[in-house]
Parts: sequence; C-alpha cells; structure tokens
Amino acid sequence: MGRRRRPQGVEAVLLWPGAGSSAEHPSLVALAERISSTGRRVERIDFPYRIAGRRAPDRVPVLMASVRTEVEQRCGRLGVEPGRVVIGGRSMGGRICSMVAAGADGVAPLDVAGVLLIAYPLHPPGRPDRLRTEHLADVCVPTLFVSGDRDPFGTPDELSRAQELLRGPVTSVTIPGARHELARSDAAVADATCDWLGPVTR
Repeated sequence: MGRRRRPQGVEAVLLWPGAGSSAEHPSLVALAERISSTGRRVERIDFPYRIAGRRAPDRVPVLMASVRTEVEQRCGRLGVEPGRVVIGGRSMGGRICSMVAAGADGVAPLDVAGVLLIAYPLHPPGRPDRLRTEHLADVCVPTLFVSGDRDPFGTPDELSRAQELLRGPVTSVTIPGARHELARSDAAVADATCDWLGPVTR
C-alpha cells in the first residue's frame, strides 16, 4: 500500500499514559526501557490532573495544551528539535498526542517526527457510533497503531477504516488475543515500536 514509511531521524520519544493510569504504569515503563536500550532518549510524562492527584482527566483542550507545553519544554531541555521527536502513548495519551499533531486545538499541527498510538480508543465500548476520528485526516506524519484484536474500543476492521483517513503513512500492528489493556503483550508492543522507529542514525 506504500503506507509503511518510518519516521526519520528520531532522537527522542515522549510517552503519555492512558486515562486511568500514570507514567509509572508497568507497561509504559517497560516500553520506555526497551526504546532507551536502542540509544534513543525516552521520557514518560503525566498529565496535569495526575500530577495534581486527581483521577478524572481534564477536558481535552487542557490535555492538548499540556502536551504542547511538555513537548516544548522537554525538547528544550534535551536539545532536540520537535521534528526529531515521536510523541504518543497508551489509549487516551496517544489520542491526545495525535490531536496535537493534527492541530485539533486550533493551533498549527505540532511538527513532530511521528505519532505512536498504543490501544487507540477509537470509540467507547459498545458505542461504535461515537467515533473519535474527526482529527485523523489532519495527521500527516508517520503513525504507528498497536492494538489487540479483542479491544472493545475498536475492532481491527473499525481501526482499518479509520486509519485510511490519515494523510501520513500508517503502520498497523494487531496483537492476537489481546484486549484494550494489552496484558502480557509488553514485548510485542516494544517489538512493533522499535521496528517502526528503525535503527538509530547519527
């Protein structure tokens, strides 16, 4: 299909957790450690509501603003241009990153190297009519989807149709037997991510 191009020149990866977890989620830690072993810098980042000790996520505009702020600050501290950074994460974390990369907050799309979407929450369970796809057509950078084939937030067929909306190249990896939590799939998620990132180039 000609849609499997990797992000280029990635020096750092910034990862956010899902709505119900923190940056200390064991699967996010495992992924970060695996990416770090390839020689890239990795940072796990909590959303403001988690830092404040609250369980309920902030409204989407607040979450998007926090991603923009974190990318700017972390890139400045690491001495890396945003165009050499992949952003993403698990479930809501990945979704918010994709919205910022699409400019869904009314600001210019964030110029990043790529977007990583692990267990993308395409719709609420049992509500396939409530698709979270409005911004996808404005995602123009390489994007990796890693999802389980038993995820109630989106079936493989539903995700495949949604992925056709993206204007950037899409890589999609489906993990057999896995649900939204991708339990016992840390190695498979890390393999897919590192394969997509490709070798480190200096």
